[in-house]
Amino acid sequence: LAGLNQAGALGADLLVVLNDNEMSISANVGALSGHLARLRAGLVEPAMQRMRAEVARAVHRLPLGDTMLEALDRVRDGLKHLVVTGMLFEEMGFTYLGPIDGHSLPNLISVLNEAKRLKGPVLLHVVTKKGKGYKPAEDDPTRFHGTRPFDPSNGELRASSDGPTYSDVFGRALLELAEQDCRIVAVSAAMIEGTGLACFQRAFPTRCFDVGMAEEVAVVFAAGLAAAGLRPVVAIYSTFLQRAYDQIIHDVALQNLPVVFALDRAGLVGDDGPTHHGVFD
Repeated sequence: LAGLNQAGALGADLLVVLNDNEMSISANVGALSGHLARLRAGLVEPAMQRMRAEVARAVHRLPLGDTMLEALDRVRDGLKHLVVTGMLFEEMGFTYLGPIDGHSLPNLISVLNEAKRLKGPVLLHVVTKKGKGYKPAEDDPTRFHGTRPFDPSNGELRASSDGPTYSDVFGRALLELAEQDCRIVAVSAAMIEGTGLACFQRAFPTRCFDVGMAEEVAVVFAAGLAAAGLRPVVAIYSTFLQRAYDQIIHDVALQNLPVVFALDRAGLVGDDGPTHHGVFD
């Protein structure tokens, strides 16, 4: 949002493509995700774009053709604000196009060509399905976000070890502790499954918080919970906690608050690749 805010203020010619597949590592959460869901449910833009193109072809030779198109655009914008709730991006200075089906290549190319002709910042909302084209990944997109070797014929993972992962052990241990101490709560940033908190979330849904892909928010939120007397455990991949170092220092350490940080995937982590190596522990 900070980048969109800057781009909207500059007003330069810029195309932002929002690939909306309802997922980060796990399913998206939060108010912005809800806003995008409402936009997806509307699906009004493709019909409006087609209508405008058809009218443009019909009237471009008429003496008042341009005036008629301007009037149509005003009607279209009014309908968009009426039908599609919020229009967050339009309010930030962007021309909003979408949502469109990102798996329809002809439609996507047509709208991209239209977007290139527009002046100022444009946001194209493209709806896709994570794992599209490979049924095991479509059925279980969280597991296939990053995976060890598997059998492509059925999607079954090839076991690298018979024992539990460190994440599994952490999740079970935290669950046992939480059963004994009602002050314990868990906080993560769009990685409930990856950090082993799925079992905790199932057992204590009101004590497990996923703040979305916003590590800074997770840390500050945990600081507030600790200040209120709870004992938050913040579970985040080591590499992603770099985003929240300021909050760790200013909002937790300087306040001497009892927040536990459980850093998953410390060191070199193999399957997840270089973006996930926790090399700054």
